[in-house]
Order: sequence, then structure tokens, then C-alpha cells
Amino acid sequence: MFKEEIIIAGFGGQGVLSMGKILAYSGVMQGLEVSWMPSYGPEMRGGTANVTVILSDRQISSPIVHDYDTAIILNQQSMDKFEPRVKPGGVLIYDPNGVVRPPQRKDIRVYAIPATEEAARLGNIRVFNTMILGGYLKVKPVVSLDNVFRGLAKSLPERMASLIPANEAAIQKGMEIIRVPEMVA
Repeated sequence: MFKEEIIIAGFGGQGVLSMGKILAYSGVMQGLEVSWMPSYGPEMRGGTANVTVILSDRQISSPIVHDYDTAIILNQQSMDKFEPRVKPGGVLIYDPNGVVRPPQRKDIRVYAIPATEEAARLGNIRVFNTMILGGYLKVKPVVSLDNVFRGLAKSLPERMASLIPANEAAIQKGMEIIRVPEMVA
């Protein structure tokens, strides 16, 4: 039986909900059962935002999740809230740019992905979220890359179709740059 419960959390405007939507569509393309449940503050940008995505080969009984297999964290506020809710043995992925205090737990696998820095270096900060998604898929290949590219195309509005190649490249770049962070003694 396969089931992956994921939380993606950060500030509004970071592409948190879009990242979850791409992942959800990718699961649908792969024939999985999918739940996509967003949560965000009333602000358009800068407020808190998170999305729970569940991928399963069986029917999903509830979209409500209390503890996650994977947490993708993009700011300190989300780190404080969701680090304790990663299941022992689970995965936590974070962008060091938005986090002051890195994860402290020793019973989970932790990965850092400097996506903000890399996207700025490439001159296209708008692809930072798909870069993070690529890093996640490198660590946990829960859906095939072909289905991710199909999910990406399905999730973007037609008027943004010209952004697909840059986002596909960002997914692949994210797979290259994710790493286990060096622990400070």
C-alpha cells in the first residue's frame, strides 16, 4: 500500500499552493487517488499559506492530516509549526533563505535546497517553487517526472504556457541542488 501525506508551507506569493497543485495533478496523471487541501490567510501576499497533499493507491478517507510523511518548509513560522508534525522517519525539506533556525530533530531526514538563491542567480525567481518541487521528487520520487511535467502543464493557465520550459528546467535543477545540510556542532 502506498500513501504519502505532505504539507507544503510558507508565505503567500511563494507558490506554495501552486506547488501542491502541480503535485496533485501529477498524482492524478499517474492514476493515484489525490487530495489537495489549501489553507491561507486573508492577505493576497505575505500571509501564511500551506497546502496538504495526499497521494495514495487506495481511496483517501479524509483530507485532514495531523502528522506528515513530508514537510516542505519555506519560512521560519512554518518551520516552528510543522517540524514537530513530521512523522518519525519522515522527511523535512527547507529553503535556508526563509529559515533562521534550521530543523533540530534527529529522528527525521532533513534536506536543504537553496532554491531562492539559485532562482535569483538564474534571474527568474518565479521558478523557485518548482525548483523546490524538483528537490522533493529527487528525495521521494512518488510520481514520475513525465507525469510531473504533464501535471505542470495542466496546472498552469493557458496564458502562462510560455513558462512551462523554464519550470521544467527548474524542476530538474532542484533535483541537482538538494542536499543534506551540514550540521553545526
